[in-house]
Order: sequence, then C-alpha cells, then structure tokens
Amino acid sequence: MKLVRLLANLGYGSRKQVAQLFREGAVTDAAGDVLYADDKVEHADVRFEGEPLDPPQGMILMLNKPTGYTCSRKDVGRLVYDLLPPRFGVRNPVLSTVGRLDRDTSGVLLFTDDGPLLHRIISPKSALAKVYEATLAEDLRGDEGELFAAGTLMLEGEKDPLEPAGLEVLGTRHVRLTLTEGRYHQVRRMFAAVGNHVVTLERMAVGGLTLGGLEPGTWRLLTPEDVRTLFGG
Repeated sequence: MKLVRLLANLGYGSRKQVAQLFREGAVTDAAGDVLYADDKVEHADVRFEGEPLDPPQGMILMLNKPTGYTCSRKDVGRLVYDLLPPRFGVRNPVLSTVGRLDRDTSGVLLFTDDGPLLHRIISPKSALAKVYEATLAEDLRGDEGELFAAGTLMLEGEKDPLEPAGLEVLGTRHVRLTLTEGRYHQVRRMFAAVGNHVVTLERMAVGGLTLGGLEPGTWRLLTPEDVRTLFGG
C-alpha cells in the first residue's frame, strides 16, 4: 500500500492533506530520515512527527467509559469518540464500539476496526461473560439470585427468556451481576422486572479483561496477549 493511502486510512488526513505532510517532512523513517510518498517502507518503520504510526487494521482498544458519554458518532452531546485521538474517528475501516454502554453506564468499552473480531466478541456462541456492578434504589428482596439464575426471566417486550445470570450480593443495595448475553439495557430491565431500579451501573469486565487500574476517560491499546485473555486463553 502506498504511504499516502496508508496514512489517510489511519486518519492522519485526506490524501491531499497527507501529501502535504510529506512535503513538510513530517513523515520519516525510524532513523529520522524524511520519507517521500512513493517510498516503500514497512508500517513499523514509519514515523509521523517522530512517533510510530497507529496500528494497522486489526486494532483493538479498551476505554474506561465515564458516565455522560454516548456510544455514537453522530448524536449531539458528549460522545465516546471525543475521548480518543480525532484521527481514530476517521480510520478506514472504521473503528467501531464492540456493543454499547448507555449514557449513564460506565466501565469497560472495547473498540475495534476488525469486523470478524468484533462479531466473534459479540456472538452468542462465544458466550463471553460481562460483569457489572450496580447500586440499587431499593433493598434486595432476597430471591433475585435464584430468579436470575433460573433462565426463565422474561423481560417486557421480549419473546425469549434470559440466559441464566449470576448474582453476587455485595450489600443490601449493591450487587455484582454476570451475564453471557447483551440485550438492550439488560441489567436495568432485569431489576425493573423485580420491582427495583438501578441507580449506578459500571461494567467491570468483558471475558477475561478487566479495567486493571485504567482511569475513567482513558484508554489503552490491547495486545495479542490481551485478546487471548479476553477469550480465556
């Protein structure tokens, strides 16, 4: 792939803008020598303003999503893409969220531009565990764990019962819930079904990946080892 197209696909600018960057000497090799648009150089050896290029297609990252941000590219207000470098929002292929967290939910949010990987993560066949911690408006009544684990709970407007889910009681109004599916607003609707209301909700883990000290609003690229951990490898 030509260097101009490579940098444009990574979101560093339009092809015209990237061509200008070459003329300005902003693109070099690892030794600091200026590169030209028709040079043939390995991705890992290219530098933009002295920094290594973003990863090629197949990138996956984890964001600790704060509350108040929407998983969208086009909605008004604060968007999760605002927390990433602007060029990430215009990569080609696009960098998509792996599933969604609603505006008032925080925690683990994955992004990737690898379509097959995205579908593998969200596929019901993968049955990746998603762990949430929630605080509730009312005290637990005591039978929620048994009901959630039974695999018979029906949500309003649904035709199929939920898969069994694990509930760990952390306090009278504080729980940890483990799901293996991801229906719309599932945790909130589960507690609404038993007469309660979720006040705060945070996703703590997806598969084997946890936040691992990642601060709210910050992100990190995932390594191949992280991806193996995600799938329990």
